[in-house]
Amino acid sequence: MVLTQTQSAIVVGSLLGDGAMRCKTNALLEVNHSAAQAIYVDWKYRNLVDLVRTPPKKRNGNGKRVAYRFVTRSLPELTPFYRDFYKGGKKCVPDNLELTPLALAVWFMDDGCKSRTSGYLNTQQFSEADQERLLVILLARFGICATLNRDKAYKRIRLAVRSVPVFVGLVTPYVLSAMRYKLPIAMTQLRDGDLVREVHILNELE
Repeated sequence: MVLTQTQSAIVVGSLLGDGAMRCKTNALLEVNHSAAQAIYVDWKYRNLVDLVRTPPKKRNGNGKRVAYRFVTRSLPELTPFYRDFYKGGKKCVPDNLELTPLALAVWFMDDGCKSRTSGYLNTQQFSEADQERLLVILLARFGICATLNRDKAYKRIRLAVRSVPVFVGLVTPYVLSAMRYKLPIAMTQLRDGDLVREVHILNELE
């Protein structure tokens, strides 16, 4: 089995976001979100279905939280992702990170949010050195300027206001309708061509 480019991008974006991996002989990926994001989890499941045995299920979490989750099979094709993203059992940002627009969109759908004029990627799970590496990758790969913004005891990535249109233009073709509320710019501000391209791409992925 060989992962498709779409599957690889979803795995990478998930690992930058809320996804987690475990590995004994081979690695598996756990996709775990709030039940309120069931549409998004089902989208991930449809695209990764040949890696999974059991469809997503609801599960009671801490307090009143209800999770909606699935786990892939343990597969040799997933093990390289574990080796890249985990060092000493702790999640990290790999030096060889291949960040595509789809992976960026999945990362944002997992862990992004908006402010009045900008957007954030909630990278508090990563070390400050790893977050600095992500800033370099965003700038080198996409020309997106961003900084680290303090969030209580931790830091997270804040998009520079001037880079928000570039970011939105890159991710919008892949962001599901149910997740559009996270976008920093209203859809009406995008070019018509972007909207048409979005429909075509989502039809292919879904």
